[in-house]
Amino acid sequence: MDPRVKEILDKSSRVVFFGGAGVSTESKIPDFRSESGLYKAMNDYGYSPETMLSRTFFDNKTALFYDYYKKNLIYRDAEPNKAHIALANLEKEGKLTGVVTQNIDGLHQKAGSKRVYELHGSVLRNNCMDCGKFYDLDFIMDESNCRDGIPVCPDCGGIIKPDVVLYEEALDDRVIRGAVDAIASADTLIVGGTSLVVYPAAGLIHYFNGDKIILINKSETDADRSADLVIHDSIGKVLGD
Repeated sequence: MDPRVKEILDKSSRVVFFGGAGVSTESKIPDFRSESGLYKAMNDYGYSPETMLSRTFFDNKTALFYDYYKKNLIYRDAEPNKAHIALANLEKEGKLTGVVTQNIDGLHQKAGSKRVYELHGSVLRNNCMDCGKFYDLDFIMDESNCRDGIPVCPDCGGIIKPDVVLYEEALDDRVIRGAVDAIASADTLIVGGTSLVVYPAAGLIHYFNGDKIILINKSETDADRSADLVIHDSIGKVLGD
């Protein structure tokens, strides 16, 4: 771990981590919002990622939504990287009180983190829109469970929707409240792997009333000037061994 980060954490007792796509890209999960992601979406489908990941698109072009979703947002072979593992270890030590993430891949939990607030949901959870029955990722990825490319509930025939917050959908109130409470009660906030441009999620850092903000991101952000420590580098390199 970077000694400057360690010095702050050694004096902290309630640390919260707020992270974005940059945490997952180090596990080889591409950021669909990147320039290359936009190009690929427009080139392959003729629509922007934001359009295809909207609730309107899901409702009206469900099969095309799932084709894009399965090929571009699902990475079942991805493993936690040094950042995920370091955060899980900080929680085990009693230092970290929560992870607030914009990512939907479940890698924080896979690394061992228990208190994770998934602002945008998770690809690992899926529910029938009619009867509410839960289905895991393996079920929706199995084409034998699909009708015309759309996963359907074998019990009632309803369409299965990922528990992922799409554009035009509101964030889950319970998750938001948990994230706000965690951030508001922290004495140190680590912000990592996010450019802080995706709202309303990015606005949650304004609830921080603690002592130190550590910001780790490869590029500059608008929050750099208000952070106590800014490191423009790989988050896995900064937090890892």
